[in-house]
Amino acid sequence: MFSATSRYYGLPTAVRDLPDGRSVRFVRRRLLPQPEQLAQIGERVVKPRDRLDRIAGEVFGDAEQYWRIADANRAMDPDELTATPGRRLRITLPPGIPAGGTGG
Repeated sequence: MFSATSRYYGLPTAVRDLPDGRSVRFVRRRLLPQPEQLAQIGERVVKPRDRLDRIAGEVFGDAEQYWRIADANRAMDPDELTATPGRRLRITLPPGIPAGGTGG
């Protein structure tokens, strides 16, 4: 249903039967990870006119991974993360991936 890089990848789905007889499949709610449980791999200082998608493109090579920065910095409104130049943003691995691997 979703690509492996989606924040919704791996979430359980459910089906709701509507009164008109149609069935609608949907993704169950995504619970946000606790930022302190995410392995930090870096930090990025916000510059004037920064946008979260551009920062994600810079640090992850994929602008659509902006949600990882929002998760790592406990943001419900991602735009708040880039509103103040000089703010330090945590850059982390996705949930469930520990830091310090040997890479092979």
